[in-house]
Amino acid sequence: MTNPPEAAPAVDVDVLVVGAGITGIYQLHRAREAGFSVQLVEAGAGVGGCWYWNRYPGCRFDSESYTYGYLFSRELFDEWEWSEHFASQAETERYLNHVVDRFDLRRHMRFGARVTSAVWDDGSGAWVVTLDDGSASGAVVRARFVVAATGVLSVPYVPDVPGREDFRGEAHHTGLWPEQPVDFRGKRVAVVGTSSSGVQVVPTVLPEVAELTVYQRTANWCTPLNNRPITAEEQARLRAEFDDLCQVLNTSISGFAHPVNERSAFDDPAEERRAYFQKMWDSPGFMKLNSNYADLLFNAEANQEWCEFIAEKIRSIVHDPATAEKLIPTDHRFGEKRPPFVIGYYEAFNDPKVTLVDLRETPIVRMTETGIETTERLREHDIVVWATGFDFGTGALNRMGIRGRGGVALAEHWADGPTTFLGLQTHGFPNLFFPGGPHAAAGNNPRYNGDQVDFVTDLLVHAREQGADVVEVTAEAEDRWTRMVDRGAAKTTFGTIGQYVGGNIPGKPTRYLLNTGGRFKLFEITADQRANGYAGFALSSSSEQAAATA
Repeated sequence: MTNPPEAAPAVDVDVLVVGAGITGIYQLHRAREAGFSVQLVEAGAGVGGCWYWNRYPGCRFDSESYTYGYLFSRELFDEWEWSEHFASQAETERYLNHVVDRFDLRRHMRFGARVTSAVWDDGSGAWVVTLDDGSASGAVVRARFVVAATGVLSVPYVPDVPGREDFRGEAHHTGLWPEQPVDFRGKRVAVVGTSSSGVQVVPTVLPEVAELTVYQRTANWCTPLNNRPITAEEQARLRAEFDDLCQVLNTSISGFAHPVNERSAFDDPAEERRAYFQKMWDSPGFMKLNSNYADLLFNAEANQEWCEFIAEKIRSIVHDPATAEKLIPTDHRFGEKRPPFVIGYYEAFNDPKVTLVDLRETPIVRMTETGIETTERLREHDIVVWATGFDFGTGALNRMGIRGRGGVALAEHWADGPTTFLGLQTHGFPNLFFPGGPHAAAGNNPRYNGDQVDFVTDLLVHAREQGADVVEVTAEAEDRWTRMVDRGAAKTTFGTIGQYVGGNIPGKPTRYLLNTGGRFKLFEITADQRANGYAGFALSSSSEQAAATA
């Protein structure tokens, strides 16, 4: 007589969502509405994702508020009034808490629980997820599916500067900002980094500080955000035109509601081009990219003219000619790095309290107990703000201790850079999805990520209807999508320097981390998958898998 095989351990939850940002909240809502048992775990003490952790002074949207928020409920859209076209971090955090409570999602959330490992169990067809929840032994959750909505901007990067631990003042990274406000009054402040967060911090803290030193490694093509309050008339129009707005946002290649200019730069004479550039300068946020001349990112001469226009603006704003020249990029064109949008940034350098240190000319040598020493001199600071970016795209996923089939670590699988299908799954890691991760977006993130969440949910419903509970992308589908991304990376000029290719992290493989096919390619492939029974995925049952491994 032989003993029957032991039954596989029961799962605790069908869908475990990791991360309480805008993508994780939406995935939790969609999975619950589809009838799956759900739980969300979050390392922080509250909801918001990057809008929880990035609470530094001046943090705000550079996508229009009403295009960034959720569109799945007209009632939600109607009842929430954004105060500004580009809302602050605090308002965004309040909004996300409102969404969680309005849809009764908080009872499915577990805060202060960081994933330390997630190991695929072939025998049961489930993930064994270990959490650091503050208890002595941690906690373990067995989940059929794991959706890692960990985001692309969730692992702050601080340069390994010699002596950094010796500094006796305050030091904070913009992406890991304390909940209690930092007191800048009368302090000698350093801001290290001049990308999206640094350029927001500088003008915001300037009125309070005794002196402000800005350490710049690379100048950026900053243009005005042009923020303003949303008027009552605009609020009424947004509500009345909700359906039209959804149609535009749900079909737009960029995920924005910006009109597209079909004209090329040299279709217009020089005087008209200059007038159009001025119109773009005066336009809000990403319109300067999305509504600019159609060939701006493909025609080097057109891009150069726009850059020269911005350079003239910088020279006209910044009084000191030498400082103005340092603030003008010389190593990249507009769009080759993510362009920051600013409020009063260039004007800040006219204040005698502000000093610009060019780290190309005088690199940082070390930190001391009292400040930062460059090859020029030691400057003493009370507070250092690290605005030095993130390990973009793969940073969080590679740090979660994920191991797939055969115990292969995701970090090893992606040693040369990520390989994915639809920016959603990678072969050898069944039942693991990562909407909003590498190869996901190339525009307004919530719109792209929402598309991915909808697809994941539909795929899981389809698998359930087929009697399957193990879903794994095929190697062929992954290879086709990854090759598409890599081919596009060889042609695009957008984001080819810096975080979008891993260029800001020492030792990180250089690999394009956005979706070079854009949203239309995502639409095309997901529609084909739905129409053809999700042919890019192998579906099976955990009971079959258990029998095969018994």
